[in-house]
Amino acid sequence: MLEQQLVNGLTLGLIYALIAVGYTMVYGVIELINFAHGEVYMFGAFLCMTFLTVFGAPLVVAVLLSMACCALMGVLLDVVAYRPLRNAPRLAALITAIGMSIFLQNLAMIIWGSRPLPFVKEALPAFFKVTALSFGDVNISWMQMTIYIVAVSLMILLNLIITKTRTGTAMRALAQNRVCASLMGINVNRVIAFTFALGSGLGAMAGIMVSMFYNTMYPTMGYNAGVKAFAAAVLGGIGSVPGAMFGGVVLGIAETLGAGYVSSPYRDGVAYAIMILVIILRPSGLLGRAVTEKA
Repeated sequence: MLEQQLVNGLTLGLIYALIAVGYTMVYGVIELINFAHGEVYMFGAFLCMTFLTVFGAPLVVAVLLSMACCALMGVLLDVVAYRPLRNAPRLAALITAIGMSIFLQNLAMIIWGSRPLPFVKEALPAFFKVTALSFGDVNISWMQMTIYIVAVSLMILLNLIITKTRTGTAMRALAQNRVCASLMGINVNRVIAFTFALGSGLGAMAGIMVSMFYNTMYPTMGYNAGVKAFAAAVLGGIGSVPGAMFGGVVLGIAETLGAGYVSSPYRDGVAYAIMILVIILRPSGLLGRAVTEKA
């Protein structure tokens, strides 16, 4: 049914949106595609499971600790891998990002093994599997409602941070001109580190919600999700936070409809096809603006 497919697509799209804003914020500030961002998303799921099983933390505490750890991981990625290459050619930073992605995948395999693992069902509230709302044949579970509420709340909070705080103003200044921002007294490295931390925390939350929803996690789960989230960022307009949110929702719905009405094995191809079409027809994205660089 179309309505149920739209509900499922919105669930997936909001998760893509949370990952995509991490890509687009980093690109907007330092013009870098952080291909290791998908692995931060993956670590969020595994760290949450570890806090639940090894340390016996309550679910909310485990989620917050995982987000904090992934935020720190994002800062370490910037300090260790990207900051030394700040003034290097862009290709060097791009290759480093791919290398960090592969390194983090293998690190996860060393720590947790290479086989898929289920999420800790005992840690989830029993009502998560119960229908929250029902409209005829369309059902929305409490798990989906939780994903909607958490994702939208985090996006609103992110928008408030970017538009209403001094750090957010500094982030927008760096996106305009990093050299002028530094001359105005802005601590460039600190703002960039905060951007990585913010995007990584949101990515971790997306990984946790996906592992809860599908009851599985594996070390390479960040690759597919990362590529699709990057496609969502390109679709909405790379560098535009509202564009990344919009692109994630559109991509999630398109992927679900493609799986439901075309063929399930082709659902991954939808993301790539949309990204290619947008690059060809509208390189600046649906909500992005074309920028001409002056000589």
